Amino acid sequence: MASVATDIPAISARKRIWGWYFFDWASQPYNTLLLTFIFGPYFAQTATASLVEDGMALPAAKAQAQAYWGYGLTVAGIAIALLAPVLGAVADSSGRRLPWIWLFSALYVIGSAGLWWTAPQDFSVLWALFFFGIGLIGMEFATIFTNSYLPELHADVGERGRISGSGWAFGYVGGVLALVVMIALFQAGDSGRTMVGLKPLFGLDPATKADTRIVGPLTAAWFVVFMVPFFLYARDMPKAAAQRYKLGQGLADLVRTLRRLPRQPSLMAYLGSSMFYRDALNGMYTFGGIYALGVLNWSIIDIGIFGILAAISGAVFCWIGGRVDRRIGPMPVILSCCVILIGTAVLIISLTPVSVMGIALPQGSALPDILFYLAGALIGAAGGALQASSRNMLTRQGNPDRMTEAFGLYALSGKATSFLAPALIGLTSDLTGSQRLGITPVVGLFIIGLILLAWVKPQGEHRA
Repeated sequence: MASVATDIPAISARKRIWGWYFFDWASQPYNTLLLTFIFGPYFAQTATASLVEDGMALPAAKAQAQAYWGYGLTVAGIAIALLAPVLGAVADSSGRRLPWIWLFSALYVIGSAGLWWTAPQDFSVLWALFFFGIGLIGMEFATIFTNSYLPELHADVGERGRISGSGWAFGYVGGVLALVVMIALFQAGDSGRTMVGLKPLFGLDPATKADTRIVGPLTAAWFVVFMVPFFLYARDMPKAAAQRYKLGQGLADLVRTLRRLPRQPSLMAYLGSSMFYRDALNGMYTFGGIYALGVLNWSIIDIGIFGILAAISGAVFCWIGGRVDRRIGPMPVILSCCVILIGTAVLIISLTPVSVMGIALPQGSALPDILFYLAGALIGAAGGALQASSRNMLTRQGNPDRMTEAFGLYALSGKATSFLAPALIGLTSDLTGSQRLGITPVVGLFIIGLILLAWVKPQGEHRA
């Protein structure tokens, strides 16, 4: 154990920060390529076709496919919610986080690579959601443990906002590049060629959707390559009092923390607020591509271009948001982003191919598509800055000596109701038979989160 501690001074603060940034770069494609812009729409498209073949009407099949996706994410979210605070407490009791990151990185790779086996010819909703869920669980848990390093990267509380924003921006750039690689080299359009006029690499056959399914192995390979800097420069500082993983000690510490929560009203309010607004944001990310595919009849290449725009916007505004956060703190950034996202959600719900905000448009009008691109840019900008500042806000609210546990509670608060947005969207889609109306629950979730921020102290109880 002593060797671990003595290794730390040999690694400069700059290297540790850049190693930490590379986790965001490596992991972002799970959100960009799989959750939102490529695999999510592919799942909806393939599940819809399967339901139509079984005799279901097309509009009902689209809504049912969206519901399946929502229910699958609900199951993964419940699993994360149950385990996140426990594992965070255990990691804090031992001071060891890297072994957990290795474990959940393996799940990330296995789950994403497994999506290759989702060909339309023998498509299984259950297996597709199983592999996707395994990878999602791996990504979320690896993120929990990695986020908990943030307070150690800089002693100045104000600088952490800049570091968090820059890390999130760096991750968005990685997501953009991975998306460009996917649609430029692999994803075929109607012509059988990619966006830049090439045939899909490796002879991938569009007839079997191999050109789309390759997104899973591509995401896995991207993660493996770009996690190298993180593992080279990240170091743990084990606690002398607890050198082993102690589940009992971790659970006891967690119970103590939960009992103390009512005496920390600012932390409680923040966990509650972020629980709702992050759930709403995840709903927008998760169903945005599926919505464009089903409501606006976009192709997967169209959705990929939309994703590039959203990710570039996210990268720019994460960087800007990090500087604003450093200057005035995370609270104003969080409030502004929530308001922007409420307006964006209302705009999206109002869009159909022939109307905007209930106003009829001429047949073939480009305005709905233009406004959806605008909505994508707003989601990328406000969503990225919101997540970066939220991560920094927790470092002000949580106990500095129990930061992994705090991020476990943060994950619990994000996942305790993470089934809400997918489940409400799935249920509303089922009840209304409409993909467009199925998105409406996210507006209410954002508003609840915004209201709860009124009880949050910007500096937290530990520094108030």
